[in-house]
Amino acid sequence: MTAIATHQVPDAISSIHTDLFIDGEWVPAAAGDRFDVLNPATGELLAQVADADATDARRALETAAAHQAEWAATSPRSRSEILYRAYQLIMDRVDEIASVMTAEMGKPLAEAKGEVAYGAEFFRWFAEEAVRIGGDQTTTGDGANRIVVSKQPVGPCILITPWNFPLAMGTRKIGPAVAAGCTMVLKPAELTPLTTLLLADILVEAGLPAGVLNVVTTTDPSSVVTEWMDSGLARKVSFTGSTEVGKTLLRQAAGTVMRTSMELGGNAPFIVCADADISRAVDGLMLAKMRNTGQACTAANRIFVHRSVIDEFTEAFTAKMAALKVGDGAADGTQVGPLVEPKAVAKVSSLVDDAVAKGATVACGGEAPEGPGYFYPPTVLTGVGLDADLVRNEIFGPVAAIIPFGDADNPLDPAADDEVISLANDTAWGLVAYFFSQDVDRCARLSAELEAGMVGVNTGIVSNPAAPFGGVKESGLGREGGRVGIEEFLDMKYTATPIRR
Repeated sequence: MTAIATHQVPDAISSIHTDLFIDGEWVPAAAGDRFDVLNPATGELLAQVADADATDARRALETAAAHQAEWAATSPRSRSEILYRAYQLIMDRVDEIASVMTAEMGKPLAEAKGEVAYGAEFFRWFAEEAVRIGGDQTTTGDGANRIVVSKQPVGPCILITPWNFPLAMGTRKIGPAVAAGCTMVLKPAELTPLTTLLLADILVEAGLPAGVLNVVTTTDPSSVVTEWMDSGLARKVSFTGSTEVGKTLLRQAAGTVMRTSMELGGNAPFIVCADADISRAVDGLMLAKMRNTGQACTAANRIFVHRSVIDEFTEAFTAKMAALKVGDGAADGTQVGPLVEPKAVAKVSSLVDDAVAKGATVACGGEAPEGPGYFYPPTVLTGVGLDADLVRNEIFGPVAAIIPFGDADNPLDPAADDEVISLANDTAWGLVAYFFSQDVDRCARLSAELEAGMVGVNTGIVSNPAAPFGGVKESGLGREGGRVGIEEFLDMKYTATPIRR
């Protein structure tokens, strides 16, 4: 594999504001510091972005708090129309936004364009939800009081987004906050801040008032976020990232009893049953494993294949993985881009080496290439033991670990279902699970008994703005998207009024 270096900064980046966005203005960090944003395919410098500290963080949150009452008082229709305009502006600039995302994150342009469309859809979805915030009215059982239930914005929100889907994770949080009438402070990941800064500009163009969204970029997220969490001004935190950081935020949120939405880590099982449509299962795994070069919390991490079909499945899947073209995401024909940083390559390499040392066999890939960029080839490991580190940890890279289950000579033995359900659920996480089967009864059982917030049945993609995205166990709290997504940004109030007779 040879990485293709472009050595050219996309024109779209040169026009992006790279300061902090506070109270509708682009301002430098108080200390004047800046940090580098690099292209992971080449290591080249893309831009230097304002590097905020706790002082900047406090100013941003105070701004959000100061605008909360005025913003909450705006009409649902006006908030809806802002989101509609932002949706259309994003769709009008797909190529521009995708080129920025590919440059700073690495994903192939085709995938970046797909994310732009997916991310924009959250704005359209929540534009529709903004005018459907409802309530209830009833009479107490004794007939003495009328109860009116209403919903109000929770107040200023802390939004923390990851680097792997820099547009969609922003719109998935900003959309419901705007729709509900909440002001925000947003901290994007330091590896991919440019897409978020561009998104802020788009929202300004769409008519979002000053102070509603405030964006703070930093290389010291601990000091910035701790300032927000301890302030007493914020009433909600929405975080997408690691379980370790999520637990820290939950502890901090307890200090002021803050509302929380946590979309944390995953360890997704992908199950190929004896009766699966093998071709369909292979295609499904290519989507579930290789989307975003495997750098997704929804990525298939443990691939359980019934022994009666494992040879057929592995041969077909390995051929597809080996044929993928790896290179700079901006280059024509690239299907697999770089990992986001050198640490990611080191982690994936370590997990593969550990699995091989414990008995796994490399069917393709398995070694990072020489040259510029942070690349790792599509890799298939067979005969992976349950003691391998990658069985217990998110791989977050283009490595597929195939683990056999069941009796090759008895494919109809129902004990295989018991075995694979136990294996799949043997993890602290429960974000998503995938399985492929053509048996209706088996589909019903696996759907019910797999411990995950989302289940893909004969599909490798579960994410959709219309669906309530989220997990169970240590994969998080709350849901993003769907009809319930806006509820995470609303408080419920009831008013009791005596009924005079």
